[in-house]
Amino acid sequence: MSCPFLREQPVAEGARIIRRAFQINRVLRDRQDPLAQRESVIVERYRFSREGVIYIINLLEPYIKCSTRRSRALTTAQTVCIALRFFASGTFLYTIGDAENLVKSAVCRAIRKVYLALKQFLGVFVVFPSHLRPQVVKQNFFAIAGDFDGILLGDRGYACRQYFMTPFPDPNPGPQTRYNAALARTRARIEMTFGQLKERFQCL
Repeated sequence: MSCPFLREQPVAEGARIIRRAFQINRVLRDRQDPLAQRESVIVERYRFSREGVIYIINLLEPYIKCSTRRSRALTTAQTVCIALRFFASGTFLYTIGDAENLVKSAVCRAIRKVYLALKQFLGVFVVFPSHLRPQVVKQNFFAIAGDFDGILLGDRGYACRQYFMTPFPDPNPGPQTRYNAALARTRARIEMTFGQLKERFQCL
């Protein structure tokens, strides 16, 4: 029978002991400072130096900073480093989560936040490497390309079109051979650039 002077039902001392025995304590995982490593480890993990990572953190902080520390929210440094680690390795989200002591959903959210923040800076960092105005550079490209908006370069796997230049399959000595050599040199620079980017950021 319940006591009229107490709002809660009286609980036997034995029941309290059993409840404490089976109670699951909340485990708070220790998340290390991602930059508290040697310089070589930071470059290996994130493909940027410590100064480079700090620059990215300061750049993106207004866009990805959590407004609260509720539920032990990730710091800006942790969020950026999780995304950089994924960009550098291109591995599964589970692997990144296991390395950072996080669940897959938290890793996915961190990568998405950093990606969307970086996307806002495309017009700042992705520009023509020239002191000329972009319109002048575009006009020079059009002058080289002729009446078309541009010319694409490809290998023998594609058909030759007016706007798509491919090598001769069996070039004759002279102009065709020189054309193939010039086309190969031009494509080699592009392929090397792609190769360097993919080697550094394997998620590509």
